[in-house]
Amino acid sequence: MVFLLTILLLVPLSGISAGQQEAEAPAAGLTPPERVEVEAASDPAIAERLEGILESTGWFEAPSVAAREGVVFIDGRAMRREYREWAGQLAANTEGVAAVVNRLKVERSPWDFSPALEELRDLWQEAIKTFPLFAFAVVILAVFLLLTLFTAEIIRRLLGRRGVKPLLRDVGAKAAAIPVFLVGLYIVLKVSGLSRLALTVLGGTGIAGLVIGIAFRDILENFLASILISTRNPFKSGDLIEIEGRTGVVQKVTTRGTVLMDFDGNHVQIPNATIYKSTIINYTANPRRRMDFTVGIGYEDAIGEAQTAALATVSSHPAVLADPEPLVLVESLGAATVNLRVYFWFDGIRYNGPKIRSSLIRRVKRSFMDQGISMPDEAREIVFPRGVPVRLSREEVPLEEAPPAEIRRAELEAEPEEPVATAAEGALESEEGKIREQARTARVPEEGEDLL
Repeated sequence: MVFLLTILLLVPLSGISAGQQEAEAPAAGLTPPERVEVEAASDPAIAERLEGILESTGWFEAPSVAAREGVVFIDGRAMRREYREWAGQLAANTEGVAAVVNRLKVERSPWDFSPALEELRDLWQEAIKTFPLFAFAVVILAVFLLLTLFTAEIIRRLLGRRGVKPLLRDVGAKAAAIPVFLVGLYIVLKVSGLSRLALTVLGGTGIAGLVIGIAFRDILENFLASILISTRNPFKSGDLIEIEGRTGVVQKVTTRGTVLMDFDGNHVQIPNATIYKSTIINYTANPRRRMDFTVGIGYEDAIGEAQTAALATVSSHPAVLADPEPLVLVESLGAATVNLRVYFWFDGIRYNGPKIRSSLIRRVKRSFMDQGISMPDEAREIVFPRGVPVRLSREEVPLEEAPPAEIRRAELEAEPEEPVATAAEGALESEEGKIREQARTARVPEEGEDLL
């Protein structure tokens, strides 16, 4: 900047060449005389008079003037476009001239920076003239910036007193502060003399919003979905939820997406727009959960006895709730079995559903075996419509010596009682606590404030 100002101040004194020094003086106002008189206004006299004037200025190279029937023809080269126009006006104002054909060519040296320097000087003069308005506009802009921050802070505190969540407080504060800033910007542009620009800014705000909305549709959609999620609270941090087949514990909700930690220890990031549009299963909202499993009995067995045995086994399990009570219903008739479906309720916060189901299946199987209820395997049953002849070899034991059912039942009773939980089933406890502990020590990949 200092170097530029030095050039602007020194150029009028030094110049670049002697010819330019002579040209700088009249450059401020190139106005030809209103009338040029010529003695004995004939064509040769007019041409001689004009050619002498052009040569005396030093603004032209090899100027040549010819006149025929009052029409003046000017040839040569002019150093600047303004000089060429000046010569044409001068010839037009000369006595006895009916028309002017200006054939001067403007040729400037590539090292002639006078036009650029003149533009810089004009800009400098305009800057000096507009500096007071600019300073006043800066003061107004600073005042409105402070007013914008003050408005945003007031709205944020008012919404905070009403218990509004942080995201909604920020959105409300920005919604109230943006109009204040736009009004201040409009006043600043008006004071600066840029009325058209002020109208363009205010009118283009809506267009810019439309363009931004189209270009960043997905980002805005996720942002709006985050506002709706934080407002309606379909889940909270630490809740166990399922969304589109993804099950996990909620870690945080940002303006972009929701982070879950699944039971494999992986962080799953789901966009908020997807969450808002999808079906959400919240397992933590109601700790009581129901699960079921199927068991098949033989056609020769009494269904009522099997239902009673299964119900007694399920009801006696310490992890199964008595209210709502468990159920044992006949589901279907299979190829070789009558299928019973067993329903049971448990506390999802304390226990793990798959572990309880594993324990119940073991105990129901043991109960059926104790009471002699068969559980055929459909894949191994073969039906012979015409019967199969059976012959005993000498080495085989006679049928009357085979162990009876009573002996098998006695062997089962001699075995130890089926435990409620085995070491493989991990004491039936829920794994949500372990997942939350892993989430506490793990790095959450999604940056941003938790909106929940």
